[in-house]
Amino acid sequence: MLEQLVQLDTELFLYLNNLGSTSWDAFWMFYTTKFYWIPFYAILLFLIFRQHTPRMFLIILVTIALMITFTDQITNLFKDSFERLRPCHQVGVKEVMRIVKEGCGGQFGYFSGHASNSMAVAVFAGLLLRHKYKYMIFILLFWSALMGYSRIYIGVHYPLDILCGFIFGGLSGLMFYKLSQFLKHKYKLH
Repeated sequence: MLEQLVQLDTELFLYLNNLGSTSWDAFWMFYTTKFYWIPFYAILLFLIFRQHTPRMFLIILVTIALMITFTDQITNLFKDSFERLRPCHQVGVKEVMRIVKEGCGGQFGYFSGHASNSMAVAVFAGLLLRHKYKYMIFILLFWSALMGYSRIYIGVHYPLDILCGFIFGGLSGLMFYKLSQFLKHKYKLH
């Protein structure tokens, strides 16, 4: 059963990865690079800031820092525990795939940190902003989905790495959103 799942995951990865073309490589490398998203994060923080008191905004910033640290560390724990090779390090896969990213990252890839972090941010920020910006959560979920796809496109994660990262990130985003709301009501930071 597990072998069949891994085989299907590998086949889906090779199909999706090989859909790429050199004309799109630069776009997806740009998209997957966290540094380029700093202005996007700054805009999200500004929108959140506008909706909250300064004290509550500080609580939200601390909560975001805890959330990102949590998702990063748990992701690393999973990678080190499961030791599933990234496709770009997997013999039999790396020979038939498109490798877009030079030096494809650490040896292990289950599950994707990009997927978990982007989904955590999407869920957390989307829930915080949903009252004022009705469709923001859908925009953020779409952004996160493309982030996950970018990791398959450049050849550093299997689809299952992405899916599990999304699930974990979504649960993390929800959990830390609930924490922020608990603190808001406990300390009357409305």
